[in-house]
Amino acid sequence: KDAGKTWERIPLSPKLPGEPTSITSLGPGKAEMTTSSGAVYVTENAGRNWKAQVKETIDATLNRISSSGVSGASYFTGNIISQIRDDDGAYLAVSSRGNFFLTWEPGNDFWIPHNRGTPRRIQNMGFVEGDINKGVWMTLNGGKLFICYSEPDLKADTFDFKEANIKTGGYGLTDVAWRNKDEVWAVGGSNTMYVSTDGGRNFSFDKSANDIPGNLYNVKFFKEFGNKGFALGSNGLLLKYVG
Repeated sequence: KDAGKTWERIPLSPKLPGEPTSITSLGPGKAEMTTSSGAVYVTENAGRNWKAQVKETIDATLNRISSSGVSGASYFTGNIISQIRDDDGAYLAVSSRGNFFLTWEPGNDFWIPHNRGTPRRIQNMGFVEGDINKGVWMTLNGGKLFICYSEPDLKADTFDFKEANIKTGGYGLTDVAWRNKDEVWAVGGSNTMYVSTDGGRNFSFDKSANDIPGNLYNVKFFKEFGNKGFALGSNGLLLKYVG
C-alpha cells in the first residue's frame, strides 16, 4: 500500500492445492494467485479472503476426462510449469514432463488439456503479442519453435502450429517475445539471440550477446513503458533493447 516500504504477512490455508507460483496485482487490494496444481484464486480485500476461479485441480480434471485422447495425460505428475498469463487473464500451462499443455480463460470452470502435436518435449510456451486471441508459440527440445499465428480453438485437442524458420544449431530456445506485430525476438542457450521482422515466420541470428558467456532465460517488452525491452540471463546478466 506504500510502494513497498512496508509489507504485511498474508496467511494462506494449509489446504491450498499445490504451492503458490504467481501473484498478479489487479488494482488496490485486488490480486490473482495461481498454484502449481493449477488453482486460480482472486482476492478483492488485500488477501483476507480468496475466491477460487477453477472448480478442480488439473490432476482431478485429467482423471475425470482420461479418455479424452490427450497424449501424455496419463503420466501427469500433478504439477505444471511455465504458467503464462496474457493481458486479459487467460493462462497457458505446460505439464512438468513437457508432454502436453493446458489452457484456461476467465469464466471457465476447468483447465482444458491439449496435445503438443509433435514427439519433441515442450520447453516453454507463450502468447503472440501477449494475447491468446492473436495466437500461441511453443519452443521444443532441440531448438525448435512452433507458432499458431491465429486465435486458437481452445476446445480443440491440438492447435494449428506452424514451424518457424530458425536455425539454432540445436541450442534450446527458452523464451520468445513480440516487440510489435512484425518484430519478434527469441533467446536461448549460450546467450543466443534471434530476431524476426516478419511476425515470427523467419528468424536471423543476432550478435548482441556473442561475447557474453552464459545463457539467456527471458526476454520481455513493456508496452506501458514505450516498448522498452530487456533480456535476462545467467550470473545476473541483464541486457537492454536499444534498437
